[in-house]
Amino acid sequence: MQFQIKHLPDTKHLFFTGKGGVGKTSIAAASAVALADQGQRVLIVSTDPASNLQDVFSTELSSEITAVPGVNSLSALNIDPEEAARTYREKVISPYRGKLPEAAIQSMEEQLSGACTVEIAAFDEFSALLGEETFQQTFDYIVFDTAPTGHTLRLLQLPAAWSGFLETSTHGASCLGPMAGLKDKEALYHKTRNVLADPSQTALFLVSRPETASLYEAGRASEELRELNVSNQYLVINGLHPLDFSEDPTASAYIKSQQQSLKKLPQVLDELITYELPLLSTSLEGVDGLRSFFHGEGDSFRDGPPYRNTPELPDVSKAVEDWVQSNTRLIMTMGKGGVGKTTTAAAIALDIAKRGYPVHLTTTDPADHLGLALTGEERPKNLTVSRIDAKAETERYKQDVLCRTGNELDEESLAYLKEDLDSPCTEEIAVFYAFATTAARAKQEFVVLDTAPTGHTLLLLDAAESYHQEVLRASGDLPPEVKELLPRLRNPAETAVGIVTLPEAVPVLEAGRLEEELHRAGILSSWWIINHSFLAASVTDPLLHARASREARWIEKVTAAHPGRTCLQPYSPSFAGTAAPIQ
Repeated sequence: MQFQIKHLPDTKHLFFTGKGGVGKTSIAAASAVALADQGQRVLIVSTDPASNLQDVFSTELSSEITAVPGVNSLSALNIDPEEAARTYREKVISPYRGKLPEAAIQSMEEQLSGACTVEIAAFDEFSALLGEETFQQTFDYIVFDTAPTGHTLRLLQLPAAWSGFLETSTHGASCLGPMAGLKDKEALYHKTRNVLADPSQTALFLVSRPETASLYEAGRASEELRELNVSNQYLVINGLHPLDFSEDPTASAYIKSQQQSLKKLPQVLDELITYELPLLSTSLEGVDGLRSFFHGEGDSFRDGPPYRNTPELPDVSKAVEDWVQSNTRLIMTMGKGGVGKTTTAAAIALDIAKRGYPVHLTTTDPADHLGLALTGEERPKNLTVSRIDAKAETERYKQDVLCRTGNELDEESLAYLKEDLDSPCTEEIAVFYAFATTAARAKQEFVVLDTAPTGHTLLLLDAAESYHQEVLRASGDLPPEVKELLPRLRNPAETAVGIVTLPEAVPVLEAGRLEEELHRAGILSSWWIINHSFLAASVTDPLLHARASREARWIEKVTAAHPGRTCLQPYSPSFAGTAAPIQ
């Protein structure tokens, strides 16, 4: 059943969420425009750390509610989690400046420096939209581009979060510090969680591409949210090729891959009301493009720009050759979710191994798509593969902290410590330690690291310096792997960052923002890898041909900004199940 505006349920709050790159922002924006065109008062909100809502609307947005030009009754805002975290951090700490010793202030700053602070700060702003009457009375619909994660909601359910045992804990606790000072908002947060779980007020659309990895991720999100009583869920499968068969070999492989993935739909998704959306010849940009989404005007892909010749760019083997010759042994693939970081990491590791070098391929991505990327690939004996298992690493870390400090605590403090160690942010610390240990293997062999999506990756890297002190507080000892990590990441002779993107507007713009963030952290990008290009694959299928025609401007943009450091990868059916175009 094709998704139409009439399929939106009559709930004030509409959430569109899913793995990065599945098209949730475009669908959320098109839904908001359609509702506003019907005369409804609509607010669309992005809570995504890597939001591209302003790119979709082609207008500048901020954390202030802004009218969207060209659409009556539609307003938008971006909740910038990093900015919210800075404001939130200062709000919590400022009352204690000049009253507590500097060491205590530094301890508070350490507790408020991690990923949980960012999540809680964003949720603090988000909760006002659901819980305060002003917003409820001003708007008929509030459309959210991404929902709070299960991680955030679980954090807010910890009983100790509302206790006074927060500001001065020094036993190595990793998560409850960000909750300091929230007692006065306990009622609002409870109300927010109740609104999320109320099917008469909230509906959630899980957006996925017709690919195994994307559907797996949607299924996992569905289960996690159901456990938290967010059960009013729908599934939108976005980007289906409209044909069942094509004479173009590339298109034929693309279609077959989609069909096979849909046959393996996770059971939890099979139970949901499901809608489909076709693959379009171009990304939805601007108000006019968003309006065409629900108007049934068809996709005029035959009117696309003239076909362009494939730019003369090397494929990713050129980057591999560069890294091997320079003996740069720690290689990380980074980029917006859905651009093919995992398949690229697998291809890089296989290439290095086939050149005769020992290689270790690993991932810090909790979704672990490496197994899918390597399905059917013959693995050389000099290639080892692993995953940083978050659950196992977390359990190991918890036991270590309890063994080191548990005997020194009284019964009440030990109870708080155990609850704190059960909180979501303990996982961040444990995974970080495993990440540092894996990176240290680059002393003896090549290490190819498939990182998590952009926001999580930056938080992981940002944690490097503050984590030093966290380890010291927890164990009194600083592992050499952790001590050496940040200098290693900042040394281009030791570490290479391959930024992966697609030849499309949003992925290229987002990759540019990622590169800026890396530079601010003192980490330089090495090569840009433009992935899954239909232009480079010389497709003849009319729909894919039209998409290919529109790729040229973005390929030229990347190449101009990174001359001699840009690779172009043709669409490859061998990895067709794990990455595809974003629309």
